[in-house]
Amino acid sequence: MAFKSSRKILSTVFLLAFGIVLGFQVNDLIGADDTYEQLKKLENAFLLIDRQYVEDVDPGKLVESAILAMLEDLDPHSSYIDAESIQRVQEQYKGSFGGIGVWFEAPLGDTARVTSTFPDGPSETVGIKAGDRMIAVNGENVIDLPSLKLQEKLKGKPGTSVNLTVTRRGVREPITFEITRQIIPLYSVDASYMMDDETGYIRIGRFAMTTHDEFIEHVTKLKKQGLKQLILDLRHNPGGIKEAAVRVADEMLDGTGTIVFTRGRNPKENEVDHITPGGILTEEPVIVLVDANSASGSEIVAGALQDHDRALIVGRRTFGKGLVQRPFQLSDNSVLQMTVARYYMPSGRLIQTPYKDGNTDDYYEKKFSDYEKAAMNPEKYLSEIPDSLRYETSHGRIVYGGGGVMPDVIVPPDSLSPLSGRLVKSFLLKFMTASFIRKDFDAHEKQYRDLWAEDRDAFFEEYEVSAYLWQQFVKYTEDEGISYTNADSSPEESIFRRDELSDARPTIEILLKARMAQRLFRSEAWYPVFNQIDPTIQTALKLWTGAEELANLYHTPPTSKAFRGS
Repeated sequence: MAFKSSRKILSTVFLLAFGIVLGFQVNDLIGADDTYEQLKKLENAFLLIDRQYVEDVDPGKLVESAILAMLEDLDPHSSYIDAESIQRVQEQYKGSFGGIGVWFEAPLGDTARVTSTFPDGPSETVGIKAGDRMIAVNGENVIDLPSLKLQEKLKGKPGTSVNLTVTRRGVREPITFEITRQIIPLYSVDASYMMDDETGYIRIGRFAMTTHDEFIEHVTKLKKQGLKQLILDLRHNPGGIKEAAVRVADEMLDGTGTIVFTRGRNPKENEVDHITPGGILTEEPVIVLVDANSASGSEIVAGALQDHDRALIVGRRTFGKGLVQRPFQLSDNSVLQMTVARYYMPSGRLIQTPYKDGNTDDYYEKKFSDYEKAAMNPEKYLSEIPDSLRYETSHGRIVYGGGGVMPDVIVPPDSLSPLSGRLVKSFLLKFMTASFIRKDFDAHEKQYRDLWAEDRDAFFEEYEVSAYLWQQFVKYTEDEGISYTNADSSPEESIFRRDELSDARPTIEILLKARMAQRLFRSEAWYPVFNQIDPTIQTALKLWTGAEELANLYHTPPTSKAFRGS
């Protein structure tokens, strides 16, 4: 996760929370005469403004404005956190905090966007989704509000409520949610279960201090249940602590070689993370799922496994963040989080999306444009990538640099997917299945818990949406403004044909069951149900031959020159 001007704080946050703050003396950094002259020029301009400007000025504000202006000429991921905010940031990430349970990014001059929600958190429960744009809090406009200022408005005492208004792609009118704040636990493995007798599934939502231990725990549990192959789901994982991502990747690699390396202007920033012998999952076929919201640590895992021909990468091209930020404490305890290095995959490729200075508008516009091209017409997109951005894996497969990890198998949008129907998409955008189940469950919680709470496996195998519940759901959608007709439909006006409703019923019933599982057994229970119709999951389950070939190939000597002797 990354924020600009007190918005790109995730990596800084974890470093600060655990006391790793780097101090320095400005004099140590002044070298060339020209650097000194330019510093004097800046000092002169500051003193002139401070002493001669027609009105009194705030020196602290001037300095902070100058720092932010300098960062705008660097890159989209360098940032500044003022002294007043540091203590709040440290406290917020020391294990748990009161809030609404979202990760978000707030680019300078743009609307804050939700990047993910915490499983079972208050935002997920009411229907906030990744991609929602936050425009008001308690009726107050928060467009263009810096990240930490927005956090202050969202945070509060657990048990108190806040009204959050968002805009959502595909929904014409803003949506307001009343969210009850909670203590938010910070954990990273969202779900793990056996998909069949041999196939394990683990979803990592972010990389934190505990991720490696959690990964070991869940793999060990699944192996006892018969795991012989694994789907590792890193979709919507914005990254986090680099060391955690490296250690997870290392558990699937063996012998010697590189996982990731960094290169910076300062030789002290040149680091190499090596593979260590052994690992809990070095033989089994692995498929890694990624998408456009997989960033940073997720890209380290996916890129390292891909470069070593260890795992099959499936999904959509990843975010493309290959810049390393380090926090530098300034004299007033404020922090300059500055990019000091780039990180590279074992093949030598840089996966950072190209950028021109700190212009976030162009940066994100190019990202989203490229995502669409790569997803809709991957063959054409790949054919246009220059040779300079083509690299070889350890056994000679072609992989690509220049903006994210390109999957081995790209899963484009499927117009025939049951989730692509107009009515299903409308229900998902408006969070209708979740809202209905929440309302129904709250009204009949005791009956549901008496029936199913003690036997999760029986629920997965036996529960079906009853005809009565289906009728209640249809009535609920009508009460919420959906109309059904035997004549022409008009999705823009929320009017759909009855045969669309009939055709969509099997898919909607799975969504209703998934939401019921979530209410009964927490968010991790969503995945065993929803994954039955998840297009990327269903594609991945047909690709085990390719994953097995890579697992076998990995244990043969590398053929690519870059990997020989590594």
